[in-house]
Amino acid sequence: MKKLTFLLSLFLLSVLSYGQKKEPLTIYIHKDISTHFISPEPIQYVDISTDDVAGDIPVASILRVKPKNGKPALGVVTIVGERFMVQYKLSYASSSENAQPEVRIDPTQVDAFINPAVAMSTEDMQHFALLAVQEKPRVTHVHNTKQKVEIRLNNIYTVGDYFFMDVSMKNKTNIAYDIDQIRFLIEDKKVVKATNFQQLEMEPVFALYDTASFKRRYRNVFVFRKFTFPDEKVFHMEVAEEQVSGRTISLKVNYRDVLNADTL
Repeated sequence: MKKLTFLLSLFLLSVLSYGQKKEPLTIYIHKDISTHFISPEPIQYVDISTDDVAGDIPVASILRVKPKNGKPALGVVTIVGERFMVQYKLSYASSSENAQPEVRIDPTQVDAFINPAVAMSTEDMQHFALLAVQEKPRVTHVHNTKQKVEIRLNNIYTVGDYFFMDVSMKNKTNIAYDIDQIRFLIEDKKVVKATNFQQLEMEPVFALYDTASFKRRYRNVFVFRKFTFPDEKVFHMEVAEEQVSGRTISLKVNYRDVLNADTL
């Protein structure tokens, strides 16, 4: 009986300890050096509890902070990602050598957070896009060839509130194809008058690869929030090369092809 009571006490103690909030990790900063917080996913929100520390997000997954003077009133920085929230206590370093120029956010040491503004995380998008690119092409009728460059729609998938479009290109020349820009548009199928022609540009929320140039073959998966358009319009993808006289090729997808999207 005494042994059972002892084990029960240990269990309750462990539960209480687990439920206690972790003390924020202390990060040392200095006015002569910027400290970069590197997140494993895009940063959605940041709060710095003091006006004496400036901060910005130069790229989606990096927060940069720096004290405005040598005697700042320091506090706490809160960072919210797509699926986590973490806080750090800021402390002023005695010298710039003792400051931390880089802090990598450990995903195993953060609090889970369901962000209502994020329907699908970047990590999940990458996971599904990798699944899509491993599938064999099922769409065979949506393609175009121009100047010995072929573009082809391999598959369209739907996952939750998103479309995953798997597209490939084949360069049949000996000249590498340097991609300048890729545009996605919903536009009229037929142009009756130039003044009546309507276009709506669509921005993908994620692309599996960031390929700038390819010699022979190119394949990528672009992710879009779910969209609809009438039969008299078409989804238009346009790929342009860097040079002034560069090659441009386009791919047009009818709405019936979008309606036939498969699931992953």
